[in-house]
Amino acid sequence: MGRELRSSAKAAATWSAAALTILLQGCSGGSSGSGLVPGPDPPASEAQAARFLTRSTFGPSAEEIHKLSVIGYTAWFDEQRNATVSLERPPLSQLDAHGHNVSQEQRLEQWWKIALRGDDQLRQRLAFAWSEIFVVSDVASALVGDPIGVSEYYDTLARDALGDYRTLLEDVTRTPVMGRYLSMLKNQKEDLANNIRPDENYAREILQLFSIGLVKLNADGTPQLDAFNQPIPTYDQPVVEGFARVFTGWNYAGATNWDFAEWNYLPMEPWESYHEAGTKLLLDGVVCPAGQTAQQDLAFALDLVASHPNVGPFLGRQLIQRLVTSNPSPEYVARVAAVWADDGNGARGNLLAVTQAILTDPEAVQGNVTHPDTFGKLKEPLLRLTALWRAFDASFPGNKYQYWYPDDDLGQAPLRAGSVFNFFTPSYAPPGEIQDGGLVAPEFQITTEQRITSATNRFWECVFHGYQGYSNPSADTALLHINPEIGMADDPAALVEHLDQLLMCSEMSQEMRDIVVSMVTDTDPADRRQRVLEALYLIVTSPEYSVQK
Repeated sequence: MGRELRSSAKAAATWSAAALTILLQGCSGGSSGSGLVPGPDPPASEAQAARFLTRSTFGPSAEEIHKLSVIGYTAWFDEQRNATVSLERPPLSQLDAHGHNVSQEQRLEQWWKIALRGDDQLRQRLAFAWSEIFVVSDVASALVGDPIGVSEYYDTLARDALGDYRTLLEDVTRTPVMGRYLSMLKNQKEDLANNIRPDENYAREILQLFSIGLVKLNADGTPQLDAFNQPIPTYDQPVVEGFARVFTGWNYAGATNWDFAEWNYLPMEPWESYHEAGTKLLLDGVVCPAGQTAQQDLAFALDLVASHPNVGPFLGRQLIQRLVTSNPSPEYVARVAAVWADDGNGARGNLLAVTQAILTDPEAVQGNVTHPDTFGKLKEPLLRLTALWRAFDASFPGNKYQYWYPDDDLGQAPLRAGSVFNFFTPSYAPPGEIQDGGLVAPEFQITTEQRITSATNRFWECVFHGYQGYSNPSADTALLHINPEIGMADDPAALVEHLDQLLMCSEMSQEMRDIVVSMVTDTDPADRRQRVLEALYLIVTSPEYSVQK
């Protein structure tokens, strides 16, 4: 424990100053890959393949790096698009049907299983990104007791992640979990005699967070300015009130009583008697006509939102931040927004095409060279851990996946943010050099001294008590398969080079390489496993591993 705490203190002292200046290009490796058909557009190198997979999955493995290096990007995207969607809710519903009490902890078990083992990695990685934009949280009193509903919400994000934005927007809007979280469920038309007015909560958040943002944007994501050089608002209070009136009259599917309907996870259904049938002022002076049904009003409003020119640059930039870099250039944002507006076949909001544009953009591929001072991002701590476990094909004892509270160690857990604004906001800039330079670094909002220490301690547990063969493994720590690395431990330099390839795409600095090789060399040569563990721990708790370039 003494070494653990000393390492944590050292990490806390050095982290913030070093992190955003370090290049990290993922992992590199290879396998025989028999039966792979070479494609026309492979990455330039296995290191480039690893960088791509670091952004598009929960972490690359040597086998997947080699496969992408052979089949190329087009075939890989086709495979991911056609992969069967991995779902959280069905196994939980099955437990419930057999009389078991289902908990949020069991929901987390399903998330870990899919993140580490699912074949539909692109879809799942995007679902996680969307879950940090379309936020709901199981810490909310309205949701904590509904793990099946919350798991179905995440499944909705996964199913729609490679579809079109308009469908995603409506499916999210109609989920009863979002309905409870942001007060659209059982939202009623105005009844002044009983002091009832339409709730504005969902109306505000769908505009501010889920679609267009607070100010009008140019196609490259920069704010439009008025004659006084001030940003132009996208909407005002009367528009919020208009949308609030749209979102009235929705209740649980199959409900027979408005006030006492039974919870379920199915899309909400309209009750016309509680829906506001009058006109509603919406965006840019557009009026939703009177006399329509609740579904017609919903479709009208969501069509209007989805077609707004802000959506592409506003959400495109956030997806770039979640997958690639915190400070994309306006040109990068504009290229992605153009694909959002038209995928080349006349379709708007094609999320697969948008994702391809984000991940294969020239800036994504070469930004560390062309924009060295601004390109890159701090990895989310949860993704640092999934990358380690996937790199070494880690498996949980008894196949239980019982890491229930990653937020205690890492400051985040799937669908467990403290508010609708996520664990961190897209515009967060830590004070000092980053803020002074007009840059943002969202993930630093949860990179506190406490979290640096607790995350470092968690990685200590995951490495030194988390390998195949450990005598008393914890149920919340996956076990690394490191036998090949143990076989290399007699040669410290070769071992570190291999780990550099697998975890850091051969981008480890010479200074760091010297430190890790020295640590391995100083470790008892007869204890090969310990040599591997020492090297792994130094790497995965380093700033270089923690910054994506």
